[in-house]
Amino acid sequence: MFSRLRLLTAGESHGPKLTAILEGAPAGFAINTKTINADLARRQQGFGRGGRMKIERDEVHISSGVAQGLTTGAPIAMEITNADYKSWQDKAIEPMTTPRPGHADLTGALKYGHRDLRLSLERASARETTMRVCAGSLCKQILEPFGLTIGGYVTQIGPIKIKLNELSDRADFVKRFDIARANEFAIPDESFEDSVREEIHRCMKDKDTLGGIFEIVALGVPVGLGTYAHWDRRLDGQIAMAMLSIPAMKGMELGHAFRNAEQRGTKVHDEIFIDKDGSLFRKTNRGAGLEGGISNGMPIVARIAMKPISTTLNPLDSVDMAKGKASKTTYERSDFCAVPRAVPIGEAMMAYVLANALLEKLGGDSYDEMVPRFEMLRQNRLSDVHLTNQPWRFQYEQI
Repeated sequence: MFSRLRLLTAGESHGPKLTAILEGAPAGFAINTKTINADLARRQQGFGRGGRMKIERDEVHISSGVAQGLTTGAPIAMEITNADYKSWQDKAIEPMTTPRPGHADLTGALKYGHRDLRLSLERASARETTMRVCAGSLCKQILEPFGLTIGGYVTQIGPIKIKLNELSDRADFVKRFDIARANEFAIPDESFEDSVREEIHRCMKDKDTLGGIFEIVALGVPVGLGTYAHWDRRLDGQIAMAMLSIPAMKGMELGHAFRNAEQRGTKVHDEIFIDKDGSLFRKTNRGAGLEGGISNGMPIVARIAMKPISTTLNPLDSVDMAKGKASKTTYERSDFCAVPRAVPIGEAMMAYVLANALLEKLGGDSYDEMVPRFEMLRQNRLSDVHLTNQPWRFQYEQI
């Protein structure tokens, strides 16, 4: 599905370290590890996080593929040490025999034949997304020289919905990103902070968990990324796959897709207009920057629904697989609300998808090769649409 970039992650939640290899990055791109570490810190912050995030202080170590601050064209190897491993390496671990509903405990054991449910937990844990943030943050730095910016924010925590206006202006979106990064809930409107904090407090008091919704927005995306010609290379499909691959994500829409489904076509599609200088533009962005699986130059807006975390302090009904009897789940250290922490993960996945699509579009093995090719891309201008305006025939060969 991803023809230029390939991301491979390895490691377990309580293992010694986490590893990622990003293959296909061209040479000559400036990479700042401080920027990656800043995104890693965002993944660990947020009101309602669990105790594990107070233990870890994630910092990336790049051991291959970047020299003197520039990508070399070789596979990029990244590692993060698990500080919590020292508490587990010599520990006699109690058997885990009662699966948690909503987690991969039981499905993983059935699929792989595990002798203990914890083996599923270790790899299925969202701790794996640490390496996605590393790779995605690096992909952001590949996109940045071409004017692409990716940001995100939370729009709903449990029943609390953040009321937002529809935006299309880049500066307004960037302001929204900045506000979200400045508060512990990742919300783009500070007036909702008290109500969100109270809702999470109630959830913690009730020993429960909360889900929510967040938006990931890509700005400055050029026209022509993706294709309608191959089902697995449609950009909207790739974005959906990437977002839903994040643990606990159960739904995604581009723009207000489900709300649009209630409307008639004349109220949904983005009409096309022309300026005096021949520039083509749209006054609305209901299609969320995509038409026919191809980017159209408008902001790409993805909205992702995250379920409440599966591990709850209040035990749930399950079955003890060793005894074959009904049982209650045992609490594993986890978050009460992880939605704010999901935002940098979603940004990382969007960056990975768009970096792959841009590299696929431009080709080349280095930054210097890609820049002139980027400048030659077609834009939303009448002069870039070359129509003959003449009758024509298919002229397929007769069978």
